[in-house]
Amino acid sequence: MDRRVFLKSAAAAAAVAGTTDIATAAEHISSLGEEPESKPLLASAPMLQNFAETSIGVAFAVNDLANGYVLIGERKDLKDARKVLCGGYRLADIDDRVIQVRITGLKPATKYYYRIGADRIHYGGGYDMKVLGNEEDPRVYSFTTAGKDLKGKFCVINDTHVRWDAIGAELDKIAEIAPACVIWNGDASNTEEKLENLVNIYLDHSLERKDYAAETPYLFCPGNHDSRGRANRHLEKVWMYRQPEERDTRDWDLGRNFAVRLGEMALVGLDTAEDKLDTNPRFAGLFKSAEYREAQTAWLRDALKRPEIASAPYLVAFCHIPLFDDDPSHNPGDVAPDDTDPRYTTDYAYWQRTCGNMWGPLLHEAGCQVLVVGHLHRYRYYAPGADRCWAQLVGGGRDMKEGPGFPTVIEGKVLGDRLRLTVHNIFAGKVQDVFEFMPR
Repeated sequence: MDRRVFLKSAAAAAAVAGTTDIATAAEHISSLGEEPESKPLLASAPMLQNFAETSIGVAFAVNDLANGYVLIGERKDLKDARKVLCGGYRLADIDDRVIQVRITGLKPATKYYYRIGADRIHYGGGYDMKVLGNEEDPRVYSFTTAGKDLKGKFCVINDTHVRWDAIGAELDKIAEIAPACVIWNGDASNTEEKLENLVNIYLDHSLERKDYAAETPYLFCPGNHDSRGRANRHLEKVWMYRQPEERDTRDWDLGRNFAVRLGEMALVGLDTAEDKLDTNPRFAGLFKSAEYREAQTAWLRDALKRPEIASAPYLVAFCHIPLFDDDPSHNPGDVAPDDTDPRYTTDYAYWQRTCGNMWGPLLHEAGCQVLVVGHLHRYRYYAPGADRCWAQLVGGGRDMKEGPGFPTVIEGKVLGDRLRLTVHNIFAGKVQDVFEFMPR
């Protein structure tokens, strides 16, 4: 409706209702049936987030104010299902764009079936709430929780930067591989200022595979771009944290770090955060990456000692920015105060020496075989060194064209007594490289 027509109609309604409050008048107009017909309440397929042994997250988009839920059970007919509402302990949540349901108390390496649904909510105030209708997705989806008894593959994508041609092709390859989980290794976004952009990237997109993550759980290692912009500062609105009971009190703010067991593999994820220093004047003191990395160091030290992680024959780590580089002209990300120095070719971190110094020795001590990273938009491989037992595998870029920036899907699986990582060149449609690693 044209704004002037709306205001005129609202004023007329205000006179009828005996009030001069335009918002109240607008509600009166709605009650008279002048509001356009509403869209379906469910706006997207579900997305499985934060894959774990005894928990899972389910997120989906809606088109109106709603209270969402998941029906989950071990039977395909869901006759044993329990209903889990969105929100925490005290209140069920209501939201007009994104529903997030965190499901805990699951069994490791167990197949579950689920269906999503939502109640359309009228909210007129603290004492004026009612359900206007209900919608459930007719499809029953399934997934299997992580655990040492789950034999499966993982896949890694990185630096997708909202390039739908590359993302669509990567999702086709992932569907062909059928992994137990996918690690989205940073820079899924660019600089996002609006929540709707994040909804479009992760949930309500235009790709053919709208249910790409409905039965394939995803893990997320944020990249530097995933912190930029006002919307990205609240990434948890679309990509949930784990519940507080799933992590130690000290680590409550590390809700997307992960250490999970997948068969004979332990998968550990970290967040290298911003690629520029907190002191860089262009950021006005609004980043606190240094504290964040230190907190993750304490978390990593403990996570690597957890029995299910320490006992795995293979340890694979993930983060967005590389932790090693052997070119002295590449900026190591610790050039104070503003990231610029004539010795280096860029004013951004080509690699992250600070994180490398903190996390690299811990990964070495734990016998990590390989670290999978992104950020460079160029596929690369660094073999282990004398003081670094882990190799570093850099995922590719986002360019669906000839050149060095081709996208990759990195596939990991155990074959016999070897961990095999296969690098799929998505543009060329071929296997670019294969690497194998012995047990630790």
